[in-house]
Amino acid sequence: MQTKRWSDGQQVSAIGLGTWQLGADWGDVEEKDAHAVLDAALEAGVTFFDTADVYGDGRSEQIIGSFLRARPDAAIFVATKAGRRMPQVHENYSLANLRAWTDRSRRNLGLDTLPLVQLHCPPTSVYTDDEVFDALGTLVDEGAIASWGVSVEKRVEALRALERPGLASIQIVLNAFRLAPFDDVVPTAVDRGVAIIARVPLASGLLANRYTPTTTFAADDHRTFNRNGEAFDVGETFAGVDFATGVAAAAELASHGPDDLTAAQAALAWLAQHDAVTTVIPGARTPEQARANAAAGAAAPLPAAYDEAVHRIYDRDVRASVHERW
Repeated sequence: MQTKRWSDGQQVSAIGLGTWQLGADWGDVEEKDAHAVLDAALEAGVTFFDTADVYGDGRSEQIIGSFLRARPDAAIFVATKAGRRMPQVHENYSLANLRAWTDRSRRNLGLDTLPLVQLHCPPTSVYTDDEVFDALGTLVDEGAIASWGVSVEKRVEALRALERPGLASIQIVLNAFRLAPFDDVVPTAVDRGVAIIARVPLASGLLANRYTPTTTFAADDHRTFNRNGEAFDVGETFAGVDFATGVAAAAELASHGPDDLTAAQAALAWLAQHDAVTTVIPGARTPEQARANAAAGAAAPLPAAYDEAVHRIYDRDVRASVHERW
């Protein structure tokens, strides 16, 4: 597994694990099955686990917490997110609420100090509020968190956050179907020594090239109930790309991948091999998926033809199909 330098010099795995799937919104996952996924990821070299306090109302954090207790010697960097446990209005991002959310996550995870807490896609106006970022600094001073970052929906939010001293990381939707952040957010982060966490790296599974235009998903799967942004930002589901267009584009891109990689592994390796991307956080619902994702972190350099195909397909088909609300 390739490792990358975190913003404070620590090394983390180039392929991490997103644990939204272990909490909710992707169908039900039994706790024993979730532990099997975490075990498989760790054994494959994954050292970066990303979660949030709202994934299953804390269930994802609690599962990771019990896993950490069972593996006390494992060198795992846990990143969580906070801010979506209350209505998304600016005034709810107060020191008192941030402290309460953080304390709950510390209990869920069984950690005295959280390695990284990220604002979880707050209202855009939050990014211009000095008091919010002062509050995060206070939590660092108190020892509740070691560092803080932001998880964003919009590039302008990332760019505003990058103006803040003390910012450790930017988590942003980044994949072969969502290239715009490479124009401004990513190079700015590199210039300022801020880590880039690439989320939704497979565009909710589109880039695995396993769907057809008639594929359906469970009613409690966000790929059903958030197809048009009904529940949260549409960019979190299929990266905001029209489903039928994405299916066709994924099939074409897969034809350019190396023979020794699956379509999903090629898409993950393409991100992981980008010097500016610190870690990529695909989710997994089975140990097999976790191991396959991790293998992308050890893939040989992709041929130039694959990168050329990414940009050609994006410019020709994907860019114009992105949902109007994205």
